[in-house]
Amino acid sequence: MKPFIPVVLVMCIYLSGSVSAGLNGKSLIFDKKTNTDFIRFHAADFSGLTAFTVCLRAGSEIGKGYSLFTYATHNYKNELLLWQRSRSQICVYISNEAVMFTLADMTATLRHICVSWESKGGETTVWINGQRSIQEIAGKGRVVGGNGQFTLGQYQSSVGKRFNKINSFVGEITDVNMWDRVLKSDEIELISQGCYNIGGNLIDWGSTTFTQGGNVIIKDNNDCTL
Repeated sequence: MKPFIPVVLVMCIYLSGSVSAGLNGKSLIFDKKTNTDFIRFHAADFSGLTAFTVCLRAGSEIGKGYSLFTYATHNYKNELLLWQRSRSQICVYISNEAVMFTLADMTATLRHICVSWESKGGETTVWINGQRSIQEIAGKGRVVGGNGQFTLGQYQSSVGKRFNKINSFVGEITDVNMWDRVLKSDEIELISQGCYNIGGNLIDWGSTTFTQGGNVIIKDNNDCTL
């Protein structure tokens, strides 16, 4: 007689409005424009930032006018905003001050995007798949304030609310990380290559808790099999 071996199936269920832990190996799929679908990160606390690096992977076939990453405070709705202005233009907002970069077109192919900023000189740089843009100047001498809200999928017209579906993201986002420093070139190159993930100290895709709103699809992306 063959021994009976029980099989246990483990299912992860993400409920809208509930707090969940980490998205390691997952992708967020926003399948249509809405004013209800979003992910809100419960990032590590900070009182103010004089430098940062934000990295993520994203792909979209929408031509223009949506938020890739937004952080809003009561002082500025655009305290930190990565705004896809057109297929080839990304605007970076620091405390409502914007600078625009013209880059390769955003397409349905996932691309790795990093943005770094340092207050002292205002140097702002965008990296696409490990290759950097020229440096532009924004937010010189400013401090990114604390006690705000980080949101994916929507543009925050005020802290954590007043979403407009016209500005919502449609596509796939994964591997979102944020640090309170400017990463070195070799660090960004390693991260852009795929499965080497050091995780951010403010937002760590693998461990930072988050709240889901609406019907964001969370699925295994199978990008890293090792």
